[in-house]
Amino acid sequence: MFQQTQRRSHLGSALYISELIYHNAVRSVRKTHGNAFMAILMNMLQTAIFVLAFYFMFAILGMRGSALRGDFMVYIMTGVFLYMTYAKTMSAVIGSEGPASPMMQHAPMNTVIAIAAAMLSALYIQLLSLLVVLFVYDVGFNPGVMSEIHDPVGCLLMVLLAWFSGASIGMIFLAAKPWFPTPVQIVSTVYSRANMIASGKMFVANKLSGFTLVIFDWNPLFHIIDQSRGYAFLNYAPRNSSLEYPIYVSIAFLMIGLMGEFYTRKHASASWNARR
Repeated sequence: MFQQTQRRSHLGSALYISELIYHNAVRSVRKTHGNAFMAILMNMLQTAIFVLAFYFMFAILGMRGSALRGDFMVYIMTGVFLYMTYAKTMSAVIGSEGPASPMMQHAPMNTVIAIAAAMLSALYIQLLSLLVVLFVYDVGFNPGVMSEIHDPVGCLLMVLLAWFSGASIGMIFLAAKPWFPTPVQIVSTVYSRANMIASGKMFVANKLSGFTLVIFDWNPLFHIIDQSRGYAFLNYAPRNSSLEYPIYVSIAFLMIGLMGEFYTRKHASASWNARR
């Protein structure tokens, strides 16, 4: 009633929204642990354990010969890092504040800011984990491995594409979550676990037969991982994957998710929280 509103310029509004996204991203990073450093360290350890688990699995099963010529750990990292980025971003978007959340009662806050903050916090943690794990491996185990990566910029772009693709899939689940909370949680968990195999991080796409390729070809992450290995290894040219497919599919899912989220926001009800 007694609040005075001040009109902002377009630049001032953009800076104000950026500040809100930044503070909410920091809040999302610290959500898993009271100490921000421990929250980031726990994610780094999870990524490192994931990489080591796949390394020992390949070594025990004698599958190292099926990998590409080049550094074997780089082969594993191109799969694990992109899968972790994809899955973590999808989970972060699904778990972002919805239209019926108490946070939405604060005037500057809205669902777009919450979603953007969740996406950026996931990207920040995954990029930091990637750089730290690569640095430790380069310094402690295989000096000069960074120089063996054929196109580091292309690999980084594939990480960003995996992040964008995971966020677009998460938007679909986020839009449906207030209407079907339990089924969405089950389906998203099953989808994330299925991508352990369906992402194709454990094998090379060029070595798949036509019958086997159909099983994985629907998955955008499968194409992203295979393309990233084309950038990482000089002697590998991905023939059974496409760069355009995950881009187009991610944009389509993002548009559908935004439309669904807009419709859900307009029909938001405070009673939704009681059903969870």
